[in-house]
Amino acid sequence: MSATTAIAATSAATIAAAASAESPQTDHPLPAMRAVTQHRYGDADVLNVEEIDRPSIADEEVLIEVAAAGLDRGVLHLMTGTPYLIRLMGFGVRKPKNPVLGMDVSGRVVEVGSAVTDFQVGDEVMGIAKGSFAQFASASAAKLVHKPEGVSFDSAAASTISGITALQALTTQGNIAEGDRVLVIGASGGVGTFAVQIANSLGATVTGVASEAKREFVQSLGASDVIDYKTTDLGELDREFDLIIDIGGRNPIRKLRTILAPSGRLVIVGGEGGGKITGGIGRQLGAAMLSLFVKQRLGFFVSSESREYIQPLADLVASGAVAPAISDHVTLDQAIEGIRALEGGQVSGKIVIDVRSSR
Repeated sequence: MSATTAIAATSAATIAAAASAESPQTDHPLPAMRAVTQHRYGDADVLNVEEIDRPSIADEEVLIEVAAAGLDRGVLHLMTGTPYLIRLMGFGVRKPKNPVLGMDVSGRVVEVGSAVTDFQVGDEVMGIAKGSFAQFASASAAKLVHKPEGVSFDSAAASTISGITALQALTTQGNIAEGDRVLVIGASGGVGTFAVQIANSLGATVTGVASEAKREFVQSLGASDVIDYKTTDLGELDREFDLIIDIGGRNPIRKLRTILAPSGRLVIVGGEGGGKITGGIGRQLGAAMLSLFVKQRLGFFVSSESREYIQPLADLVASGAVAPAISDHVTLDQAIEGIRALEGGQVSGKIVIDVRSSR
């Protein structure tokens, strides 16, 4: 799973009021907010929209009044707690440690921890929070950047998790170069839509793998060709690629090697197969081990959730070179319906939860 893709939650004062509001007094009870919550692992039936306490913050954190939050497949993994390996990574063994879903966030700072120097009350930010499907969310200052002027809250909210995963897969892991022939498997999903655009912006020739129904959509992102995975066996293609970004995770490594250039690079970003215990980790580790004995570079990585990658991604979005592929907008009350649509494979790109409309 791409950086074992993790993701989670968002209630009460207006965005305009937040710009002038003072930090709340910590010696008073925390005011309530509305949020999408889960108190056990399972499908969308375990979710509720309820009123809970607004989160408190640590010295190195800020409190964000959430404007919008992004929804993608990583949310499903945290909701179901599968593969089970992610439960051991700090998300809770028997039940979710944080009952609020959501990580992708955009909004305005309303409270600043004592050790934070980069942000102040009223700043508009984007990045990664702890439970962004809520009206307020806490976030480490190290996982936030100032939202660029001209970038909407919706676009900012839909960008970070998927965008930085794609950026790292292509650059720090894939060593992409201008003129490279790049294959993106899973091109219509959250990470894939960013990978196609970023690779195209860096001068690569991009081929996407998606369903025939999503051909025009993937081409609109910058792919010069789209391969229908339902009718085409990748192992039978008569061409080679310098870099393969595998987000789908279902093709055997041996098959992908047949279409990878002799000194090409395969970067496994995620995978939906592999069983409920470890997911695709066995396949990923197998690729890394094989890479020790062949000229082709085969491997996977855990995405780094830091400003080091969020800032250049924000710059790409601000420049217009990259734009999140937003398929739908829902309110906080409609978020569970959006998650059901994602479960059913009915979503291309990202869904944005417009929290402001829920106030």
